Amino acid sequence: MKSKITVCFDFGNTRLKCAVFDNDILKKVEVLKDDSPATIEYLLHQYKPDASILSSVIKHEPAIEDLLAAKTTFHKLNHASKLPLTTPVAKPETIGADRLAICAAAVTLFPNQHCLSIGLGTCVTYNFTNKYHEFLGGSISPGLHMRFRAMHEQTAFLPLVKAQHNFPLVGYDTNTNLQSGVILGMSKEIDGIVEAYQEKYNNLQVLLTGGDMPFFTPHLRSKLLADPNLLYQGLYAISECNNA
Repeated sequence: MKSKITVCFDFGNTRLKCAVFDNDILKKVEVLKDDSPATIEYLLHQYKPDASILSSVIKHEPAIEDLLAAKTTFHKLNHASKLPLTTPVAKPETIGADRLAICAAAVTLFPNQHCLSIGLGTCVTYNFTNKYHEFLGGSISPGLHMRFRAMHEQTAFLPLVKAQHNFPLVGYDTNTNLQSGVILGMSKEIDGIVEAYQEKYNNLQVLLTGGDMPFFTPHLRSKLLADPNLLYQGLYAISECNNA
């Protein structure tokens, strides 16, 4: 099989990243320092991609779209993109690009199952696709760092802390009380929502992804597939639909 290089860009609220695929094999994930044309030009020179796709939920540098279109077969993910799923919701144009990508990965990996795909990023998104490849919606709640920041900014004395992997159930100081409350509280929230979906839908596959995933996997009792690169798998699938 002839090698085809595809670069999938994910511009989120917290990080700018890209994934490099050789055919359908994920080879590398990189964190970008910024979205300047110089940064994108360097990546194009380094990997020489045949195709590219951009998923962006921020106001990125407009010139990079022209650059990608000039140097690759380029697609920008939007509500009009060809997808391996349908979106029979009230306003499909308002669906976040990151949610579309996660759902595309779910239906590609598990084509005959109901899927609940959970993204742990700036916000927590719960994304339900049924066995007919329909994205029916889900729910959104505050993410890990948003909860820490809210308690700091909306109280007089609580400090702003960073998430930690090791903390007790019973916090013994302010820091560990905040860690236990946010991380264990979110873990129970995730387990509870998964359980509610499992009661409603048989043959449900649960997927977990996102940059904050490692903080939660030790505390979840739900049986799920944890994959930090799920969004990139979805972007690649959408790129193939639109850049064939």
